[in-house]
Amino acid sequence: MKEPVSITSIASISALGTTPEEIWEQYLNDNHSIAEKQFDQTSALVAELPSSLKKEIKKLKGSDTKYKKLDDSVLYAIYVSREAVKEAGWNSNDDFGVNIGSSRGATRLFEKYHQEFLKNNKTATLASPTTTLGNIASWVAHDLQTKGPEISHSITCSTALHALLNGVAWIQAGLTDKFLVGGSEASLTDFTIAQMNAMKIYSKQKTSYPCRAFDLEKKKNTMVLGEGASSICLERGNSPKAIAKIEGIGYATEILEHNISISAEAECFQRSMKMALEGVDPKEVDAIVMHAPGTIQGDLSEYKAISSVFCNKIPFLTTNKWKLGHTFGASGLLSLELAIFMLQKQQTIAVPFAMKQHPPKKINKILVNAVGFGGNAVSVLLSK
Repeated sequence: MKEPVSITSIASISALGTTPEEIWEQYLNDNHSIAEKQFDQTSALVAELPSSLKKEIKKLKGSDTKYKKLDDSVLYAIYVSREAVKEAGWNSNDDFGVNIGSSRGATRLFEKYHQEFLKNNKTATLASPTTTLGNIASWVAHDLQTKGPEISHSITCSTALHALLNGVAWIQAGLTDKFLVGGSEASLTDFTIAQMNAMKIYSKQKTSYPCRAFDLEKKKNTMVLGEGASSICLERGNSPKAIAKIEGIGYATEILEHNISISAEAECFQRSMKMALEGVDPKEVDAIVMHAPGTIQGDLSEYKAISSVFCNKIPFLTTNKWKLGHTFGASGLLSLELAIFMLQKQQTIAVPFAMKQHPPKKINKILVNAVGFGGNAVSVLLSK
């Protein structure tokens, strides 16, 4: 990277809550937030937002007549973006850019409008504008009254970290000094659950830990869906307000051999991690927040990639999907939030059922990984 980029704030909503205090408290225990939920056509293990947060989202929806027709994925993004910008001390005069992505987008609304079409052979006037992917960043920019560029995209489960890449690129190109980036996912619907079940990767384990993310000995796939969103504020250089700094970014895409899998050695992760570590001794990395979705191949291939890059000096490894589920497009920034907490608190968070590791004495640098269907990997190196 030409120069460091500072993270001056982060805000999130997930099954763990929304305030830094309650989220960190949840990380300090060995409990998870996964429970069985009854849908219209089925039941499934999922990680929902707490009821208190759902009330906040409902309040947001009713606060403006224009917001009443928006999908939860948009409302989640608005909610966390307001919090992030407020914490960073930004205002509309800053004209910052906005890049908010989502893997699924307006899932619930799309399913609702499609059912209406099948039943009545017509649909509502707002069916198209409220289900286009671009309406996430557009509504966030409208809500915050910024006149900077607005970008929406979907790069499956690495969407949020790709938004971070875009923000860094705009800043380093000298086009802007500030960028708001994030990911939002409200995918707990019948059709989405059905899609995951069809791929035979969804957890059926009604055990103490339904999602066995980073359990390299598991014999069954154990992915569990969660919902949530996160936004972060990026600023050029070493800001005195920084809560963490981005020292390196890496990305890679594998040639597709299968629609949903990456190679056995996760070559995309090997390349993205090496790029993020350019000019940095791998021994300086104290921890890695893995993507680790809870699938047999996904977890093991990422571990093999880490072993290849770091050889016999593997950093402390962790993940949060066993706790808050896989939030698809939002997951990368929720992992980055965990990394920031560990840097701030100087404390690692272990996966209770995973292999035992020795925590580092000090935590100065953490690598965060994300990858989506098709092997589109991103790695981000953070420092204090």
